[in-house]
Amino acid sequence: MKLQGRTALVTGGASGIGKATVMELARSGATVVCLDVNAEKGAELMRDVAATNFTVEFEAADLASVESVRQCVIEVLKRHPRIDILVNAAGWGDIQPFVETPSDYMNRVIAINLGGTLHLTQALLPAIIACGRGKIVNVASDAGRVGSTGETAYAAAKGGVIAFTKSLAREVARHSINVNCVCPGPTDTAMLASRPEKMKEALLRAIPFRRFAKPQEIADAILFFASPRSDYITGQVLSVSGGLTMVG
Repeated sequence: MKLQGRTALVTGGASGIGKATVMELARSGATVVCLDVNAEKGAELMRDVAATNFTVEFEAADLASVESVRQCVIEVLKRHPRIDILVNAAGWGDIQPFVETPSDYMNRVIAINLGGTLHLTQALLPAIIACGRGKIVNVASDAGRVGSTGETAYAAAKGGVIAFTKSLAREVARHSINVNCVCPGPTDTAMLASRPEKMKEALLRAIPFRRFAKPQEIADAILFFASPRSDYITGQVLSVSGGLTMVG
C-alpha cells in the first residue's frame, strides 16, 4: 500500500501495537509522527528508525492531560500543517475486580483510553478537514465489544471509543473523512505479558488459532483502514482476535 506524501500521527507509537503501526505506515511511505508518554521508549523507536530510510518523528505527550494533548498538537502542526491519517492506538489498563477498583484508577483509565482519543481527535480535526480527505483509525479492544472479566473500567472506556468511532464517522463523512475502529484480541505485548499466567493459558485455550496475535497483525488491519483500499468504508468495527470473539 502506497502512502507517499501522506502525514500520519500515531498515539502510543513507541511500543507494542502502536510501534508496529508506526513502522508499517512509514514502510508504506508516510511521514509518521509518534506520540507517546514514554520518552525512553520513544528514543528506542528512533534508534530503530535510524537503521531504515523511514521518516519518523517522536513527540512526548500525556494523553491523560488535556493541556499536554493540546500543546503537543500545536507543536506538531507547526511542522506538519497537513495531517492525513490519525491512529489513536494508545491504551492502558490493569486486571482487578471492579468492586475493588479505586476511583483514581478508573479516572486514569478513562482519561487515557477514551479522553485522550476524544481530545486529540478534536484538536487535529480542523487540520484533517482542511486536507479535503482523511483517515481516522481508532484502536479499541474486544473487551469493549463483549466485556472482559477484571477489565470492566477498561472495557467501558474502549466501548466508548467504539461508540465515538460510529458517531464521528457520521459527522465527518461530508468531508470525505473515514473513521473506523480496530478491536484487537489478546496480543503479544507488554500489557499481555503482565497478565497472570492462568489467565493467559485460559485465553489461549479459547482462541481458535491457539495463539496470541502479533502486533504486526493488528498493524496490518490498521494499515488497511488508513489506506485508499478502505475509501468506501466508514463507521466500522473490525475484530482482530483469532476468532476469539465471533459476534455480530
